[in-house]
Amino acid sequence: MGAELRVFESRDPSGRTINYLRLSVTDRCNLRCGYCVPPGGVEWAARHHHLTDDEILRVVGVAARRGLSKIRVTGGEPLVRPGIVELVARLARVPGVTDLAMTTNGLLLARHAEALRRAGLHRVNVSLDTMDRDRFLRITGRDALRDVLAGIEAAERAGLAPVKLNMVVQRGVNDDECVAMARLTLDRPFHVRFIEYMPVADFESWRARHMSNSEVQALIDRELGPLRPVARGGHDGPAVVYRVDGAAGRLGFISAISDEQFCGRCNRVRLTADGQLRSCLFSSGELDLRGALRSGCGDDALHELFERALAAKPFAHDLAEAPQAQMLVTMIGIGG
Repeated sequence: MGAELRVFESRDPSGRTINYLRLSVTDRCNLRCGYCVPPGGVEWAARHHHLTDDEILRVVGVAARRGLSKIRVTGGEPLVRPGIVELVARLARVPGVTDLAMTTNGLLLARHAEALRRAGLHRVNVSLDTMDRDRFLRITGRDALRDVLAGIEAAERAGLAPVKLNMVVQRGVNDDECVAMARLTLDRPFHVRFIEYMPVADFESWRARHMSNSEVQALIDRELGPLRPVARGGHDGPAVVYRVDGAAGRLGFISAISDEQFCGRCNRVRLTADGQLRSCLFSSGELDLRGALRSGCGDDALHELFERALAAKPFAHDLAEAPQAQMLVTMIGIGG
């Protein structure tokens, strides 16, 4: 019988418990959504700059011992990474990891869902900004809505539940579908999550396209009846959750721009595909874990880098006041 795992709680200077690591495993993606990929495209990181599976496992092992028990695998699109199912299986075996989820665009999910569940994945979040085929093509650059819908069905059959559907709401683009998306929860146990459009990839358009979740909630409330608050659960992440009376599923609202309390609930840090540790999506500060790993550092040095990242974690972003140069980030490079 092995020695008992020693886990301690990680806190930032604001006293928030940090127990969640968003782990990007690739910056590649098979879609070209405008809010993720800038108009001029992106320069991919060289593949040898991506962390190897063994390097990822070392970082996650240290993170788990620091109490970061929730791991979310992201990208880019994580399912385009070669060997992703085996990597998920290895992550599921890391001592201290108790919750393993993935965010995906769903294109490859139908072929992988069952294998991912057997490997130890618990849940998936699927990006779904529209249910209209032509609009999906305009938003993502690919005529692939059928593949995404097939992936959602496969995930539900495989038991990757609750299946969460993430809709980034853009005024004048897809805001007329908010109520239809909410209706999906009436008869199916989906968790539909409305995500406010943020200043990523295209600064020029974000203010015009931003629509507050209070507006989205009012639309749904008017059409489907009063939304009832649901007590926060361990898997709700940054979402504030509601339910329509009698509905099988739930509605989540992720309001990074309009909710003044949003950052106060933050419990996460991010690791980019090329091994940079970020304490906040909108903070430019990064710590180079890849360089440390490849210079032969021990686990104590990795612990110290996590400590430094937590010490530098800001209490809140300043998106409302920050100048353009500070606001623009590339989501596909950082990890969704």
